[in-house]
Amino acid sequence: MVKTRNKLLLVDGYNVLRSGSRYQHIQGPDYTDDAFNRARETLINDVINYAGRDYRAIIVFDGAHNVFSEGNPETIGGVEIIFSPAGSSADKVIEKLAHDAKMRSVETLVVTSDATIQDTVFGGGVDRMSANGFSWEIENYYGEAEAEEVPRVAAKNTVADRLSSEMLSRLEALRDQS
Repeated sequence: MVKTRNKLLLVDGYNVLRSGSRYQHIQGPDYTDDAFNRARETLINDVINYAGRDYRAIIVFDGAHNVFSEGNPETIGGVEIIFSPAGSSADKVIEKLAHDAKMRSVETLVVTSDATIQDTVFGGGVDRMSANGFSWEIENYYGEAEAEEVPRVAAKNTVADRLSSEMLSRLEALRDQS
């Protein structure tokens, strides 16, 4: 039986890309489409890894100025990706999702450096994390994962290591008599 996740991770996508130290070097100063797409893909992969089996995760990107954005979610690696519908900001979508989750007693963490969203959701009893805090958590996560993958050399335990020096001397003497 699959365990239902009762924790929600909401990520303010573009805010984290602009404010999170981990993503700024990927985009560079020019914000070309390719660089921005790489940064967005990195964020999505990071959220997939961070959420794991603990969180249901949603990344909300601002689609307010895109007349074609309908706000329909797409799922990638178990993470919902939502571009806010035309005319509605990502902030409003995040605030609504956080409020709805809180009403259902879902433990919720919102990742954003937007002070207005932080104040709004924190006032509603929802936890928050800054974009740089998330960047740090991700770097720490990958560092721990890498440390776990480094092969450790097992100590070589021999019988001689476990014998007293007196017994070892006796055995060596017996061996040398032959």
